[in-house]
Parts: sequence; structure tokens; C-alpha cells
Amino acid sequence: MARNVYIIIVTYNGMQWLSKCLESCKAYSVVVVDNASTDETVSFIASNYPDITLFKQDKNLGFGQANNLGIKFALEQGAEQVFLLNQDAYLVDTVLDRLVNFQIDNPEYGVLSPVHITGDRKKLDKNFSNFMLKEKTGQFYSDFVLGSTLAEVYEVPFVNAAAWLLSRKCLETIGGFDPLFFHYGEDDNYCQRAIYHGIKIGVLPEVYVIHDREARKLAKSSFSSEAYYKNIEKTYKVVNGNINSENKIDFQLAKLRKTILMLQLRMKVERVLAYKKELSILLEMKDKVAKSRAVNKTEGIHYL
Repeated sequence: MARNVYIIIVTYNGMQWLSKCLESCKAYSVVVVDNASTDETVSFIASNYPDITLFKQDKNLGFGQANNLGIKFALEQGAEQVFLLNQDAYLVDTVLDRLVNFQIDNPEYGVLSPVHITGDRKKLDKNFSNFMLKEKTGQFYSDFVLGSTLAEVYEVPFVNAAAWLLSRKCLETIGGFDPLFFHYGEDDNYCQRAIYHGIKIGVLPEVYVIHDREARKLAKSSFSSEAYYKNIEKTYKVVNGNINSENKIDFQLAKLRKTILMLQLRMKVERVLAYKKELSILLEMKDKVAKSRAVNKTEGIHYL
């Protein structure tokens, strides 16, 4: 292609998907950042795909920071566009060419995604489908169901980062993923920053990527479980890191302290301990969130 496009793939114990994923990308320059896999991922890539640029890490950097390494390298090589692809996702036909060409013609769309479909190509990916059902995605579902003429692009406030095409202009304006997030929430935050800086996010309705993950039924995390606290932490960071709205941490801290006091008066010891842990999570992130918001309101190649 005329444009300099790099595909960035972050791997972690991805042997079950790697062959299909990498075969679908053979027409492009590919950078893999491996997050300290313990299976044969690294040796498989080195042996079978010697043309791929492989960055081996000795610890798991998380999704965002690993992608930042790949993005930084691609920009240093002169990339005009960078395509982030999950290790469990595969390009379908000319999807990337069409995304690239659309973005060249419509540079206001700094973040573009294809439609995500399941491994059997019979359904939309569950997470993609769930979000695209929301009212904020406009006519997307209605146009399909009613047989209306499809728009060339559907502007959305968010699409998950399993298959993102990012323009150099977008990256130079808002940078990479915020290190405030380790795993989950970083794509929410990135979309928030894009919107703040006037960068459009779009989904092209007639191009596809296979997202070959199981449709897992996530067990509801019980109150005060480890999973509960991880979700609480992510939610607080996504909400308070959103530079399109005010930082509500002080209000949340006051509310938690009031709840703890009421529970203490009622002698609810276990719940007091649980809410105190939540309070400590919020206190620990307060300064980090404030710093994140200050940085993300400015333009620049942050975090890269």
C-alpha cells in the first residue's frame, strides 16, 4: 500500500490463535509485543515469522503499555497509521485496506473499527453487539434490521480496542494509552480523550474482523471478592479519569466515609472492612487520577 501502516499485536500465551492471526496480517508490517508468555508464543513467532518485529518482555506490561511500545516503534519507522489487533482476532478479506483508505479520505476519524464477528462468522461478537445496541450508536442496528441504506461510517462514542486503526495525527494529538490503566478501561479512557480533543470515532459497517473468543458468561463477582475490587478500581478510574466531566473523587470519598460511619454505628464489622478497602483504593488513585486528567487535557504524544 502507498501508506506506511503497521499492525501492532500484543501477545500473552496466545498459541491457540497465533497462526490464524498472523497469517491474516502477512501483507503488512507487523510488530508483536509479547507480555512474558510462558507457552511457545515467542519461539513460534521467531521460527515461523522471522519478518515480524518481536519485542519480548520479561514481565507483563498490561494491554495498554505493551501497545504503547509497539506504537512508539511504528511511529519511529514513519508509520502514518497504526492498527491495533488482538491476538485472538483475524483480518477478513480487505478490511484493513478499506479502513486505511477511509481514514485517508476522512482524517477527522482518528479512531476507526470494523464490525467484530464471532469465530464461526455467524454472529456479532457479544461485547461489540452489546455496545452497538445502545442509543448513542445511532442508526447502526436500525439500518440493518429495517434494510435501510447503510451509512459509510457510524460515529460512536466508544468501540473496544480489539481492532483499532489509529491515525498518526490522532496519536500526535493525544498520545498512547494512559498508564493509569493496566488491563481493562484503557480503551474507554482513550475514547474519552479522543472526544475531548475533537477526534471522531467510527465503525465501518461493511468490513469485518473475526474476534475469536468464547462467549463467556462472566460470573457476578461477590461483594468484597478480589474480582469485585478490581472492577471497582476500574470503574472509579474510568469515571474519574473522564476529562469530559468533572472529577468526582472528593464526593465519592465523602460518601464512602459516611457509609463506613453508619455501618460502624450498626456494628457491621465485615462490611466496614470491605468499604474501608474500597476507600483505600480510591485514596490511592486520587493523585494519579488528578495527574492523568491534567496530562490528558493537553495535546502531545503522551505515554509514548
